[in-house]
Amino acid sequence: MATLVRSVARNLRRNKLSSMYCPASILHSHATSFGFKDVAEEEKSKMVGNVFTSVASNYDLMNDLMSGGLHRLWKDRLVSKLSPFPGMKHLDVAGGTGDVAFRILENIKNVKRRAMQDVLDDDLIEETRIYVCDINPNMLRVGKKRAEERGFGRDKSLVWVEGDAEALSFEDNSMDGYTIAFGIRNVTHIEKALSEAYRVLKRGGRFLCLELSHVDIPIYKDLYDFYSFSVIPAVGELVTGDRESYQYLVESVRRFPPQVELGYEMTKKQFAKMIAEAGFQKVEYENLVGGVVAIHSGVKF
Repeated sequence: MATLVRSVARNLRRNKLSSMYCPASILHSHATSFGFKDVAEEEKSKMVGNVFTSVASNYDLMNDLMSGGLHRLWKDRLVSKLSPFPGMKHLDVAGGTGDVAFRILENIKNVKRRAMQDVLDDDLIEETRIYVCDINPNMLRVGKKRAEERGFGRDKSLVWVEGDAEALSFEDNSMDGYTIAFGIRNVTHIEKALSEAYRVLKRGGRFLCLELSHVDIPIYKDLYDFYSFSVIPAVGELVTGDRESYQYLVESVRRFPPQVELGYEMTKKQFAKMIAEAGFQKVEYENLVGGVVAIHSGVKF
């Protein structure tokens, strides 16, 4: 088994290195990549849309299977770092199934917390707006159904919006917070999505991104690569009958900019640096589970 894992890991590293040295992979390769394939920019959004249309109905189940349920803890950590408050205007992008939005709303409405606050904050609760924005209507449909099941179906605090992370329909300086979980690696131009996040946030507004990332522990990395490329697509095929979509999802993680420079001559930008270049300050990241996922954050001043 150990020999098999090492063999798979060596092949994966060889494939990644060869892809990094092709012209389309230099610096901004994420803008024209679809997993390990290089595609025309105008084709990527359509191809990603097809992936999420395919996986929408089983998205949460597959998240549980792929992460062993850990994605729930990761999202809890994301929301705890956000520190939601009554009356906030928040935008959750690529949040179609509502997982992050529900957590934010539940945090704000927490009975124990509310019992310790001034009754005047009840008015602020009514003013709270959490916008769930997703480019894929099928994901939004799943989210609305889940909202009904959780008793949030008629809650005015939740607003569902079909929209593009690269061209948001919201006004400048209109949001107190912006989150995106497991979504930014799927946009065609990450820089545009970051610029839009900065534009819609108010001064003092916080940007938080939860994303699968690059494992930084060598032995663990080999096991993670084996699991990602040999197990996850097989499970996807078994549960949903769609292997290719899950193959794309794991490949897209490897093409996503790393938290830190990896030492390759023509390495991609660090994601933290990209956030800073969009205008954010106090940019930092927190690795979870050895870098399997990372939470990046920044503040607009």
